[in-house]
Amino acid sequence: MTSSTPQASKNRKGLRFLLSRRWLGYFALLVVFATVCGFLSSWQFDRREQRVDANHLVQTNFDAEARPIEEVLPTVDSFNADQEWLSVLVEGEYLEDEQLLVRGRPRDGLPGFEILTPLETSDGRIFIVNRGWLPTGAEQDHPDSVPAAPAGEVSVTARLKPSEPEIPGRSAPEGQIATIHVETFAANLGEDRTYSDAYGLLRSETPSGETGALVPKPELTEGNHLSYAFQWIIFAIIALVGLVYGVREEFRERNADDPRVLAAKKREAERKARAKKSQADYEDELIDSQH
Repeated sequence: MTSSTPQASKNRKGLRFLLSRRWLGYFALLVVFATVCGFLSSWQFDRREQRVDANHLVQTNFDAEARPIEEVLPTVDSFNADQEWLSVLVEGEYLEDEQLLVRGRPRDGLPGFEILTPLETSDGRIFIVNRGWLPTGAEQDHPDSVPAAPAGEVSVTARLKPSEPEIPGRSAPEGQIATIHVETFAANLGEDRTYSDAYGLLRSETPSGETGALVPKPELTEGNHLSYAFQWIIFAIIALVGLVYGVREEFRERNADDPRVLAAKKREAERKARAKKSQADYEDELIDSQH
């Protein structure tokens, strides 16, 4: 018991530099950095889960058979997130006079617009239909031409999409809208009869008319979120290893006469010496050992 006490006291003395303001700052910085890395890693895991859920909706709903909109959305505000991409069948007449163009909708690297045309059903409800994408025309703030919606009674199949949020401060000229904020239509056409939480991406219409470019099936990919999540974990581990290495190096420098330091340096020197041996040296040693 008596012989171990001086050694313990020596160990505490040798590591006393860790209580300095500099090293306490290093430890605090490591804690902050590791916390940030953990937060960013968790965020990337969450992003991946969201992407997986979105892919599942596409796989489940995109090619499903269309059902009457009254069955899928019993009320104008009954849309929920699990119904995204579901196909609904809507019959009625297009209100082309209330049609708006959504500005700032790029596709394949080109700027453009999307056509939003309200469709009034036989029971008086209004469903907003996205009738496709148009490129920007010669006049930079408008397409060259906008396809006319079929007149009279039409039967439309469309895939449900949630309404987009309104962007504060973002405006649009007359006849256009900044985002697909369906409540903007509801305010003008009647909140009690306009489907306010969702709109439809045109899949087909009868009788058929000219449309813009329709939305293709989304690519099913998880992105790089998983690799990014592990990357942030690795960054935190690297920082920890670097700090441990710094502690070891400063301990050796401050305690050069410590037996443990001397033994470690001797082992390291021997390892380096062995690593420097050439192939010829090993062959000579092998021949000598045989003799």
